[in-house]
Amino acid sequence: MRLIRLALLLPLTLALLPLPAAATADDTELLQAVHAFLHEQASTLGDELIIELRLPSARLPACESPEPFLARPGDVPLGRVSVGVRCGSDGRQVRYLQADIGALGEYPVLTAPLAAGETVRREHLAMQSGNLAELPNRTLLDIDEIVGQVATRPLSPEQPLQAHQFRSLPLVERNQRVVVEARGAAFRITREGQALEPGAMGDRVRVRFDSREVVTAEVVGEGTLVVDF
Repeated sequence: MRLIRLALLLPLTLALLPLPAAATADDTELLQAVHAFLHEQASTLGDELIIELRLPSARLPACESPEPFLARPGDVPLGRVSVGVRCGSDGRQVRYLQADIGALGEYPVLTAPLAAGETVRREHLAMQSGNLAELPNRTLLDIDEIVGQVATRPLSPEQPLQAHQFRSLPLVERNQRVVVEARGAAFRITREGQALEPGAMGDRVRVRFDSREVVTAEVVGEGTLVVDF
């Protein structure tokens, strides 16, 4: 494979870079289209992108009217990704390229050790810069995803934080008396009931009323749930 590396600070509009010597004239339109596509797809990841395109070693005809797409649609491209390109006016010719995408950005880390069972507060966290592509899988990038969570194990400072290291703090306990708010287009009614299972923010739990009626409601606060109609 021929390796082509393109680095670009994220501007308001895309600047087309001169192609490296490794690319031939037949590659020009293809490389520019794939680079612009990956830049657009990954632009939310960080302040600077590093895109390495790996062209097939076999010589192929020029790709006319290239239309790139992600082999795994819906994913934000980071690390090693596969990019498909439809060629020709009818798009029937498809070829694939490998790309390595790095993004220099910020991610939250602890400023001091955190004990298992301790709840994370905002002052426990700071942002650290690095290549997001080099972080472990499921690293948390948003501070708001961590604040209020409970550590499942002792955690060291200045290390990437992952989802499995935390659990949600229960806002509703089993058998707790809770308030359930029923919402509709033109009404809002509150009733008191008994939670049949624990739940954290956003969880759906069963609640039994004194009439023995059981409903499933969403936890929206401490001891508070909502049912929408």
